[in-house]
Amino acid sequence: MTNGRPPDDGSSPPVRKRRDKVANAGGLAALGKQLEGTSASGSSGTSESPGASGRAANESGLRALGARIDAAGGRGGRGGGGRGGGGGGGGVDRPGRRGAGRSRRRRWSTRRKIVVALSFVVIVVLLVVGGSYVFLQRSIDSINKLHINDEVAVQSGAPFTVLVIGSDSRVGENAAEFGSAAEVAGQRSDVVQLWRVTPSTKQVQVLSIPRDTVVSMLGNDVSEYGTYNRINTSFGSGASQLVRTITANFGIQINHVVEIDFAGFQDAVNAVGGVYLDFNYPAKDAYSGLDITAPGCQLLDGSQALGVARSRHYYYYEDGEWQYDGTSDFGRIQRQDAFLRSLIAAVKSRETNPIALARFAGSLHEGLEIDDGFSAGELIGLAETYHSFNGNDLVSQTLPTEDSSAFPDLGDVLVADQPAAQQMLVSIFGSSLIAPTNPPPDANGYAVAPPTVSPTTAAAGAPTTTPATTPPPSFDPTPCTPS
Repeated sequence: MTNGRPPDDGSSPPVRKRRDKVANAGGLAALGKQLEGTSASGSSGTSESPGASGRAANESGLRALGARIDAAGGRGGRGGGGRGGGGGGGGVDRPGRRGAGRSRRRRWSTRRKIVVALSFVVIVVLLVVGGSYVFLQRSIDSINKLHINDEVAVQSGAPFTVLVIGSDSRVGENAAEFGSAAEVAGQRSDVVQLWRVTPSTKQVQVLSIPRDTVVSMLGNDVSEYGTYNRINTSFGSGASQLVRTITANFGIQINHVVEIDFAGFQDAVNAVGGVYLDFNYPAKDAYSGLDITAPGCQLLDGSQALGVARSRHYYYYEDGEWQYDGTSDFGRIQRQDAFLRSLIAAVKSRETNPIALARFAGSLHEGLEIDDGFSAGELIGLAETYHSFNGNDLVSQTLPTEDSSAFPDLGDVLVADQPAAQQMLVSIFGSSLIAPTNPPPDANGYAVAPPTVSPTTAAAGAPTTTPATTPPPSFDPTPCTPS
């Protein structure tokens, strides 16, 4: 890098050895030599115009800083004699200084001022960045923790699975607009997602399980909810019970858990300044609170984004009439995928440094909970590994299901569609799958062990659900960048 020093005759004042009085003076001196070494490109007797490539960034500011350093030092005039009463010519007496027998102190060159100023900036940045990591760790440590009895420890660097639960609990200061805790008691899982994270390839695969999928209940849930019920019902007994239920039904071993409720969701979105989604049509959902009055790319705050992610009764205004999206939970999953991509884009655009990341972590509401085995160091390491991850690279799939009329007491429900479901599980989780102890029921209402599927078979068969690369319906919102 060049320091922008105006060319001179190439001479340098004699260097006096002095005792280092600044911490890490050796490092600063090395930086100074580097800057001096690059100044050789300047030609003697020539001048550079402002903005020439040889100048240092913000040199005008650095020169001003040098001027303030001169003023603070009480320097005498150019032709002055010694300090402290030694000579005339504009010297300034400084009380308490012995200057009679001393030679005149040399004037700081512009280059030296720039070196000192830049060195100071480097030191401040290092201190701030180091401090921000400490704050980030403390922020993560302050997030509420869950203890999951059946989660499986994972080796460092190995692929792992995170269960992400979107809770519809109405407990929380911002959740009242969706119905109070008294009006809607308990909690269910609005979202059940399994994130397969592979650090070595920086890949993330998201498997969504529709909330109306019927599974086998375990333990006390059998007496409470029956032998079979919707998967989101088991979350009423806590996150740990949902982990057990998923593993027992599908053989998926879960390594970490993240649970977020309405308040935590809104705070996370607001912490990054909102998310951008493009609506081709006005849209609404009276149940989720969604109300988009005009089409176009627009910034959604936490409350509006939550309305999109929760929408199962989605209406859009086309050709002068309100049209209904009858896909229910499947449509909601697609809109959640669009939201996830827009959230990743928002984090990448605003939270690209440790200071901002610490602010993001510190702003999260207590509505966010993680398992007590998810350490701050592990989370920070993941943030560093995936800092360049693009939301468009997120692979999202939905567990293949089919309708079933075998459970009249449960209403309209779904069951796993085999062998397509098992093919997808093997393609995502591979050899980490274990044999289910309590497999889910089929369309006839009977629990049946999943078929044997090899990874090769799964790859050849490919996921039978709509791939994530398939464009969403024209009425669904998509991530966008404001013009």
